[in-house]
Amino acid sequence: MSSILTLGEEVWAQANAGDPTWRPVVMGKNGIVAAEHPLQALAGMRVLQDGGNAIDAALAVFYMTAVTEPSEAGLGGDGFILAYIKAIDKVVLVNGSGGAPKLATAEYYRSKVGTVPPDGPYSTAVPGAVGGFDLLHRNYGTKPYRALLDDAIRTAKQGYAVSAWGAGNFRRSFDMLRRYDSSAAAFLPGGKPPAIGDWLVQPDLAKSLTLIAEQGADAFYKGDIARLTARYHEKNGGLLRYEDLASFEAEQAEPIRVNYRGYDVFQSPPNSGGIVMLQALNILEGFDLKALGHNSPDYLHVLTEAFKLAFADRYPYITDPRFAPNAPIAQLLSKPYAALRRGLIKMDRAIAGVAPPGDPAGNKAILDGHTIRYHQPGQTAAAAPARDLRGDGEQTSSFSITDKFGNAVSVTHSVNGGFGSGMVVEGAGFVLNNRGSYFGLDPKDINVIAPGKRTRQGAIPAMALKDGKPFLAWNTPGGDTIPQTMTQAFLNVVEFGMNVQQASEAPAAMSSNFRVSMYPQNPGDGLAMPQVLADKVAAKLRALGHPVIASPTQPPYGSPSGPGAVKMILIHPATGVMYGGASPGKDNYVLGW
Repeated sequence: MSSILTLGEEVWAQANAGDPTWRPVVMGKNGIVAAEHPLQALAGMRVLQDGGNAIDAALAVFYMTAVTEPSEAGLGGDGFILAYIKAIDKVVLVNGSGGAPKLATAEYYRSKVGTVPPDGPYSTAVPGAVGGFDLLHRNYGTKPYRALLDDAIRTAKQGYAVSAWGAGNFRRSFDMLRRYDSSAAAFLPGGKPPAIGDWLVQPDLAKSLTLIAEQGADAFYKGDIARLTARYHEKNGGLLRYEDLASFEAEQAEPIRVNYRGYDVFQSPPNSGGIVMLQALNILEGFDLKALGHNSPDYLHVLTEAFKLAFADRYPYITDPRFAPNAPIAQLLSKPYAALRRGLIKMDRAIAGVAPPGDPAGNKAILDGHTIRYHQPGQTAAAAPARDLRGDGEQTSSFSITDKFGNAVSVTHSVNGGFGSGMVVEGAGFVLNNRGSYFGLDPKDINVIAPGKRTRQGAIPAMALKDGKPFLAWNTPGGDTIPQTMTQAFLNVVEFGMNVQQASEAPAAMSSNFRVSMYPQNPGDGLAMPQVLADKVAAKLRALGHPVIASPTQPPYGSPSGPGAVKMILIHPATGVMYGGASPGKDNYVLGW
């Protein structure tokens, strides 16, 4: 059964809307919160029902995430926030990512460390998320801090029941957490990882949250929490100092955007990697995707090739713009450049290995000194070994919120790897990130580590406007799968008419043919997809040269069919009804009314 909604001369169809989904579509006109845990969604919903706006609710969700998802995000992490602010009729971007400590020079790492570690004290960048959410709240929030943090403080003090997803994270990170006494004290009661249903109480985190509720972000960056953080990091051999924290400032910047078939799609700019998704959309706009058919071999082939080409431009051009002011961002996002790159796609064979970067400034499809290789027709690609596309275990959290005032928020925030650096600040109860593991050490690398530099990131919340009005706010965790997952979820809605729950659950394919984010950025070679999809398309795709990896569950979060852990909120442009959906991966939960 299909539900057809007429918008003047335009028809918006929810294709096969009566088909069963793992979760229902949540609908309302007053507000919707799509988050990664029921308590996160509840905290945001309480703020909305108390008259707060989506920005207020975002703070409540962020701080509840720190309590209920310490493996994913929190006070010691970073984040990017896209928000449509009704009062100014504009999409704004808040960059809450921190730079490398002032002592973190490439020379120090090469001579003293020898590498960029995946965890531990040398993996930590300045935490920026607290400052990012504070900046958003100072500019556009309405409720006092105490009212927004009450739920998180109470839950940290009184505890909550650990879910199956949470218990799995504690179990997988057990060896790392037990290296540090403070981490073991916070998360390994009795020397064991919490099991399903165990009650987790976090008194030190509750104290930190209370200080922030009373004093704002200054408590974290200039007050007692900052002193605890700096003292702990230095005691454990790290480079983070009080001055790094005290001098941190989040940034409000212009988002980047492209127009895709009438939809203005917004993303976070560099140092975020949101440009990968926008470049892929520009390339894909030149194909008749509907005619190819959803998840047909030809459709997945075109998607995969577009992702290869978009990712290829990330390594030479994307980093902190303060350290690369001449990076050709506008040219990378231009339609003529997309046409040049699109011309490299052949329908009868796949690009072999990693695609070459282009030269947008020189108006060339391939940068001088690089070449492109294609799979030889008639040879079938072998099945590739499984690969974790999360960057060796990356964890991240995300959420979407809309309110009755016309505001919309899309957030991706993270401590990077599972439990970040593995280090919990003694006396403060929060995990420090390992975002520094995204830096390089080659002096020719645009993303080489440097004091104060913000590393290239994969956290990329998205928002789409139609005719100047908010239409879609969506995001997902998943490391280097994020732009691929989000692109496919978006196309599921705007090309194939799926409702937001169908779009979040639909099977997806994930390429690893690019230089990954984690040091030393070694490329992969494979096209991962759930078994239910591989059964239909793997033979044709392998004949084209794609090394298909068939997985019994969709990487990276165990959803039976759908990609990542997508959260989507769609606002109907004529009726104003909000539609919320979320992948069944992780502990995703949607509330609305």
